[in-house]
Amino acid sequence: MKRDDQDKKQIEEYKKNPMINFSNAVNRSMVGDLGALTKGGCLSKVITLVIIIGGIIMLSQCSV
Repeated sequence: MKRDDQDKKQIEEYKKNPMINFSNAVNRSMVGDLGALTKGGCLSKVITLVIIIGGIIMLSQCSV
């Protein structure tokens, strides 16, 4: 399914049930949307990867 088709389907769902949008926003604010990290371009993926690896290295150094 193409991205445009997915967007149109999602808009239709929001029109049928407007509370879905609110529910999604609340859930994402509590849990986070990890899919948003992968939607970016190459630069944002590299930056995200560097931050994650840096965090792992920092945690491993603190536990020693």
